[in-house]
Amino acid sequence: MTPFDDAGGGGGRRPSLNVLGGPLRPCSVNPVTGFFRNGCCDTAPADIGSHTVCAVMSAAFLEYSASVGNDLATPAPQFGFAGLKPGDRWCLCAPRWEQARRAGFAPNVVLNATHQGALEFCSLEDLRDHAEPEPGLG
Repeated sequence: MTPFDDAGGGGGRRPSLNVLGGPLRPCSVNPVTGFFRNGCCDTAPADIGSHTVCAVMSAAFLEYSASVGNDLATPAPQFGFAGLKPGDRWCLCAPRWEQARRAGFAPNVVLNATHQGALEFCSLEDLRDHAEPEPGLG
């Protein structure tokens, strides 16, 4: 099975799975995120960027991302994009997350909202090391 066998979660397909093997949970609807702009980090073969990591934006990551040519903080109204701020959740491209991790700027991730397709680019151990603390735990 490839990470794309279960993409979409509908139309008779199997539900998408997260990196922990459970059902993929929503990442964010405010701002609305995902390759399909459905709030989930679902993927499909057309998603060449692998927008599969549900990342929690930090100021350090947003600055880093802009410095390497992917400005996620500046609004782009022509695309209906208000810009991201620290604390926003966003379906980040897995290779970009891995690049940021190697540079020391990886944002935290929401594991149950991160699609298993991210494992093609990121190790589960690294994702766990950057897991967003769950409310009520700790």
